[in-house]
Amino acid sequence: MNETSATSASGLSLLPDGIATLTAIHFTIIAVVAVLVVIGLLWGIKAKRSRVKASRDVIANAEEAGVPPEPASAKPAVQERKAEQSQAQSQIAAAPVVPPPAPVRPAPPRPEPTPPVPPVSSAPEQVPVSREDDAVQAPDRLADEPIAAASPFDASPATETAAPAPVAPSEEAPIAPAVPALSYADGPVTQLKGLGPKVAAQLGALGVSTVGEMAALSESEAQRIDAQLGNFTGRMGRDRWIEQARLLAAGDKAGFEAVFGKL
Repeated sequence: MNETSATSASGLSLLPDGIATLTAIHFTIIAVVAVLVVIGLLWGIKAKRSRVKASRDVIANAEEAGVPPEPASAKPAVQERKAEQSQAQSQIAAAPVVPPPAPVRPAPPRPEPTPPVPPVSSAPEQVPVSREDDAVQAPDRLADEPIAAASPFDASPATETAAPAPVAPSEEAPIAPAVPALSYADGPVTQLKGLGPKVAAQLGALGVSTVGEMAALSESEAQRIDAQLGNFTGRMGRDRWIEQARLLAAGDKAGFEAVFGKL
């Protein structure tokens, strides 16, 4: 008994100081980690149960509302489709590319045979006519007569230069008279924008019935006439009648339409 206690006491004396404390700390840490693992497992089980319950509640609510619930295997199906597509793409990429056949050129058309040209027959040769018969038929009495001198050769009428025929004077086409430009100055004042027949009647009573007369108004005259238009007073300045009339009186239709619109 004394030997055993002495041996254990000697073994304990061989261990360095603090080993027991470190061992106790290690076991304590292991116990704490084990407790945390158990707590995590319990929390995971509880969360899974809550998810299952929530999914069941969603399905039940969807059935009550008449909406078909989303299948739980939607994501795996999508993943399977993606895997099939990637596999098909890899197969297409691995397949050897066959070059397209070269286009066959059509054979050139054969040239059509040209018909043979018939030989051109040469013109028949002219046989010279012998004058011996005429010499034989001449009377013998002409043989002893002297030969008269040849008269000077007169030019044949065919070789004479024909006189040029008189050239008839060309009749010039009559020149069409120029079309006079359309004068807007003599037109009625109803050509102006914003000026109707009622106002035109009042302006006519005041001595302004044409566009030219409106364009010739001075500022004071325009104010005097505008003041006499009754319900239409102020329209002359707002609708710019004098400016319109001056553009039309000058024949500037393009400028008028650019500012006031189509005439």
